[in-house]
Amino acid sequence: MTLEIGDTAPDITLDATSGERFNPTAFAGEQLVVYFYPKDATPGCTTEGQNFRDLSDAFSAANTRIVGVSRDSLRQHENFKAKHEFGFELVSDPDEQLCRAFDVIKLKKLYGKEHEGIERSTFLIDRDGKIAAAWRKVKVDGHATEVLEAARTLNDD
Repeated sequence: MTLEIGDTAPDITLDATSGERFNPTAFAGEQLVVYFYPKDATPGCTTEGQNFRDLSDAFSAANTRIVGVSRDSLRQHENFKAKHEFGFELVSDPDEQLCRAFDVIKLKKLYGKEHEGIERSTFLIDRDGKIAAAWRKVKVDGHATEVLEAARTLNDD
């Protein structure tokens, strides 16, 4: 089942960096960006994280929190976060609970071989815990700015 605009964010709790626990339903009253990415320390995922990092003050001004999610371990996340000075938490989803709830696990091809992996996707969740916007098959260039504009627009509503 694919989450649609207007659906309630799933009630799933997972471990995040900085000793935090993450559940999308715990952000009532705030907007939340949940971005799913394939793997820590790869070029596209690093650039995407840096783009969100560089706009983090603007997201804060729009009353919007940012959280990144991948299947990597907490240890990998902590290293990735520290190296690139991300001011937001990264969530570890090794069992793909949140990834499957958001339907971002897709069949992918790499060097001619098929495997399941995370399709780069981003979701904007409104103050009431509903999916307000979704981006699938994300291209990194300009994406964080596009999400910020949507967050600002939603915040104005």
